Amino acid sequence: MKGLVMKDLNGLIVPTFDDVLAAHERVKPYIHRTPVLTSSYLDDLTGAKLFFKCENFQKAGAFKVRGACNAVFGLSDRMAAKGVATHSSGNHALSLSYAAGQRGIPCHVVMPRTAPQAKKDAVRGYGGQITECEPSTSSREAVFAEVEARTGAEFVHPYNDPRVIAGQGTCSRELMEQVPGLDAVVAPIGGGGMISGTCLTLSSIAPGVEVFAAEPLNADDAARSFRAGHIIADDAPETVADGLKVPLKELTWHFVSGHVKDVLTATEDQIVDAMKLIWKRMKIVMEPSSAVPLACILANRDRFRGRRIGVIVTGGNVDLDRLPWMK
Repeated sequence: MKGLVMKDLNGLIVPTFDDVLAAHERVKPYIHRTPVLTSSYLDDLTGAKLFFKCENFQKAGAFKVRGACNAVFGLSDRMAAKGVATHSSGNHALSLSYAAGQRGIPCHVVMPRTAPQAKKDAVRGYGGQITECEPSTSSREAVFAEVEARTGAEFVHPYNDPRVIAGQGTCSRELMEQVPGLDAVVAPIGGGGMISGTCLTLSSIAPGVEVFAAEPLNADDAARSFRAGHIIADDAPETVADGLKVPLKELTWHFVSGHVKDVLTATEDQIVDAMKLIWKRMKIVMEPSSAVPLACILANRDRFRGRRIGVIVTGGNVDLDRLPWMK
């Protein structure tokens, strides 16, 4: 990739804040600078001042378009010729399909057969070619190996990729420009791409701002990893937060273990209740994974009371015919 200034740490290629700056310039023509919204009702309910960075309004409906565009538009023409490939439960898949479409190259995606239909439809709408797998990490990686061998496309990992993490770091850079004086930022965690980008940016430009990761209790391998001091990976957790089922990897663990203040968890009911609350009070469409931060804040009011908190709303791609409160 052109223009990298990444550091090699014990065999890991780790992005630096200079990579975030370069990524921001690279992706600006293809992304939105998303707004920050507030809610006096939610402020009163939590006792904190909340600032919601609305990546649900992003191109392709999710923050992941930032990392995808950075990876795709950083490829040389020779590398790009065979296209790109990935495995994803949804948002990275459609973000990479969007980015590939913007550059005019093929995109091959392995998706769980249980992924929301809205996300599958969006991938195909952007020109992505889907191969389905079972809803487990082992099946996802096995099927992807076949697709990669067949196509020869450049692998863009959903999160364990320095190009992707540098791209995701542009979100919190915008947030810090939009909202000065934050005390903490709370973002969802699955594989850890958004959290890693957040840690990278904040440790560089606002080291006093704490980073909290928010995770479903039903898929709490990041929380257990954080407490144990090493990666614990679950293969096929079941949670309404479909974007947060994947485990940490070595590169994201580097950031989580070094910079995250704590990993908080929320139950399925708490996640759905928080999602309904945001839909009802803020009048915005967001997916279950994006509700996990608010659910964790509500479950830990004492930790956030009286503080200025950035909350990253990671995406808004939902199947409107299968909302989690529909029975």
